[in-house]
Amino acid sequence: MARYRGPRARVARRYNEPIFGLSVSKVLQRKNYGPGQHGRGRKRRSQFALQLFEKQKAKYTYGLLERQFYNLFEKAAKSKGVTGEVMFQRLEARLDNTVYRLGIASTRREARQITSHRHIVVNGKSVNIPSYTLKPGDIVAVAEKAKKMHLICTNVTNNPSNKYSWLEWDASLMVGKFVAFPQRTEIPEKINERSIVELYSK
Repeated sequence: MARYRGPRARVARRYNEPIFGLSVSKVLQRKNYGPGQHGRGRKRRSQFALQLFEKQKAKYTYGLLERQFYNLFEKAAKSKGVTGEVMFQRLEARLDNTVYRLGIASTRREARQITSHRHIVVNGKSVNIPSYTLKPGDIVAVAEKAKKMHLICTNVTNNPSNKYSWLEWDASLMVGKFVAFPQRTEIPEKINERSIVELYSK
């Protein structure tokens, strides 16, 4: 499975967000002067650069490569509704993202690994495809053989229940439910989807 393998701390600093689940305390510290030997300020970005910035930020946040992200945008553009919102709904409906949101994994990267190792079942059936798209009403649960895994138990214990309105979670049974596609205002990621739509629409 293709995935980003480059320096994660550098990417987190670039977007000033805890992408990849990195600690905010040190990695995202901002100094009161610009980068470089003489502390020169950053150049003003063009409109294209700002649009590209938002697209790259979304890709890194959700752990998608360029082709995966573009294909997802194409499907969103052909669907009914506002393209940017539909795109984010599809991103949130991915199985790996839902595993992360439910607290079964501490990061999306960890969620992809847990999913690909068949530790997750959907509607009672084992699913090992991180990009699997959930539908409202789908039941996502930890497989019986994985319920005693130290990593998963630790994550579930530290997970605040019912953190997201479009998901339901029963920590005692390790079972969750994808209730509905979330509204854009419910999704916490600070990404300007309009810029992404404008970039791909050129």
